[in-house]
Amino acid sequence: MKLNEQAHPPCLEDIPLPTYTSRADVATDSPERYAKQLVAHLSRKIEFSTDGPTSTTTIADTTGQVIIGDGVLTLTATGTDPEGIARVEHVLGSHLERFGQRKELVVTWTRTEEA
Repeated sequence: MKLNEQAHPPCLEDIPLPTYTSRADVATDSPERYAKQLVAHLSRKIEFSTDGPTSTTTIADTTGQVIIGDGVLTLTATGTDPEGIARVEHVLGSHLERFGQRKELVVTWTRTEEA
């Protein structure tokens, strides 16, 4: 560094934000039916794209997915804002629990953080 140069602290834009991922694996004998019902209902307010067993939406800056598996319906939320993650968890989880009330479906989220 030259004498006249000053060290500048990194800009906030240069600091990578942590990425949060939240996942819920919901055991059910009808994952296709619940995925179809959930995506159809939510599509009235938010846009989904579907590729094979995975339907994806974006709410604010957070990505939500509904993934059909063998005897399981997986919900995910990925983004850099914990509040956005919580919102996607609430939207996907509360609706699925309501649709699966008779079968006593319970959505339990597990959140991880990557630097």
